[in-house]
Amino acid sequence: MTAARPFLYGYWRSSAAYRVRLALAYKGLAHDSLAIDLRTGAQASDDYRAHNPQGLVPALAIDGDVLGQSLAIIEYLDETAGGPPLLPAEPLARAHVRAAAQIVACDIHPVNNLRVLRYLKDPLGHDQATIDAWARHWITTGLAALETVASRHGGRCLFGDVVTIADLCLVPQLYNARRIATDLAAFPRLTEIDSRLADADFTKAAHPDAQPDSPTE
Repeated sequence: MTAARPFLYGYWRSSAAYRVRLALAYKGLAHDSLAIDLRTGAQASDDYRAHNPQGLVPALAIDGDVLGQSLAIIEYLDETAGGPPLLPAEPLARAHVRAAAQIVACDIHPVNNLRVLRYLKDPLGHDQATIDAWARHWITTGLAALETVASRHGGRCLFGDVVTIADLCLVPQLYNARRIATDLAAFPRLTEIDSRLADADFTKAAHPDAQPDSPTE
């Protein structure tokens, strides 16, 4: 019996869902998807919470189960789906790659995701200019650390010339940084890596503007 295709619950502009789309595309995994509109609060519905009790995107239905948290999903795909690996074989190198990915996923993203930015506005009462300044501050702080990582380990990608999970975190983060007019001049290595990856088929397929729920699609 043919196994069911992976089913991704996501949102076109969610950077966490973007990471998983990149992984699926890089691995060459065809999948189905359903848009969970974060603007309307669809992630808080009982129906969606039955799949992901945390009420966040992404969630991936795969192998008879449902996984949340983008890095956990990507590592599961890397361990089970075959295709080009997203983590090095050597333990110390794997730790470095994971640490770089977590700069984005654990330090930059959590203080800049939609629910946090909305909370800054209501009930805390901050205006949009202040909220954007907040986001840019944490983005540039994290990217400064990643720029150093790239200077130590990088080549065509963040770690040498091979795509890793760290690159799958970098690309969506720079997309989000540009959305709020973050000055990226201090991060030439990161923007060069991003520019090179932008030409790859897997990044084009995963780009927010290429998603069915994108207003520009």
